[in-house]
Amino acid sequence: MTRVFSGVKPTGHLTLGNYLGAMRRWAEVDQHRTDALFCIVDLHALTVEHDPARVRRLSRQAATLLLAAGLDPERCTVFVQSHVDEHARLSYLLECVAADGEMRRMIQYKEKAAREQARGGSVRLSLLTYPVLMAADILAYGTDEVPVGDDQTQHVELTRDLAVRFNQRYGHTFVVPRATHPEVAARVMNLQEPASKMGKSDDTGPGIVYLLDEPDVVRKKIMRAVTDSGQDVVYDREGRPGLANLLEILAASTDGNPSDLSGVYESYGTLKKDTAEAVVELLRPVQQRHKELCADPGYVEGVLRDGAERARAMARPTVDVAYRAIGLLPASPDTGGAGSGGVQAAAVLNSVR
Repeated sequence: MTRVFSGVKPTGHLTLGNYLGAMRRWAEVDQHRTDALFCIVDLHALTVEHDPARVRRLSRQAATLLLAAGLDPERCTVFVQSHVDEHARLSYLLECVAADGEMRRMIQYKEKAAREQARGGSVRLSLLTYPVLMAADILAYGTDEVPVGDDQTQHVELTRDLAVRFNQRYGHTFVVPRATHPEVAARVMNLQEPASKMGKSDDTGPGIVYLLDEPDVVRKKIMRAVTDSGQDVVYDREGRPGLANLLEILAASTDGNPSDLSGVYESYGTLKKDTAEAVVELLRPVQQRHKELCADPGYVEGVLRDGAERARAMARPTVDVAYRAIGLLPASPDTGGAGSGGVQAAAVLNSVR
């Protein structure tokens, strides 16, 4: 069975963009047709200045919302990245394969580093190297497909490059994954700044619909969305980005087509009203299920505990093979250390060579 891995970073409250661009597909498609793992990638949240208590709170909220969106722990594996040591173990090995230049070419690094420097802050080394940790997240599980938004495609390409490079230098160890994209609303844009994506790390609230926003708040944000000059309703992503964003959100919320929907409306106001109501109805069951799960925190904790155990069992053999392949001695099984799977890993490594 095809294996899928994807994750969400707890750097802010999850948004409509997260849901339409990724989470809904995970629940409706990926967990049913694949062996799927979905991870709260909390280690990635440490690459910039952060409040430790907030990271913990957002990690728990993200896990709860993933379940509320429809992820079924009987069908997929839901876990927290830092609960599985293999992510950090493999990340260092891949840093020994990656090059400084390719890290500095990462678009997100350039953008985030520029923002940090503009604020007078220092740029953490982990901000430069976190794409390697992302590659470790993916490669540890023998992942075939990585469902991502357009802005993450470059990171999946880096992952592919590192996997191929490692395999060429040290023997076949990793599956080379590929990125997949949803057909509609792969990148939901900020309602106030349609040239920028609707990011959960951005605190410009009026342009962002959060999954836990009250219905009236959702309506107000969408009704105040920036549109474009002109009176006719047409779908033109390049020339009319604000209008195109609304049409894509409506299409994704109603299983429609943005081009077809553009012919239905004669005014921006009606389009905004229908889009707002469609989003309110889309989020209603997610918010209700989230409320139920919050009343039973022990259930969510149990899902994460069991998920980490399954993830660890899947990742450890691959990571142990990588340790042996790159030249590290396996730890003795009776030491109980991180490399205690070395004997089994050696057997696996010999079998694939």
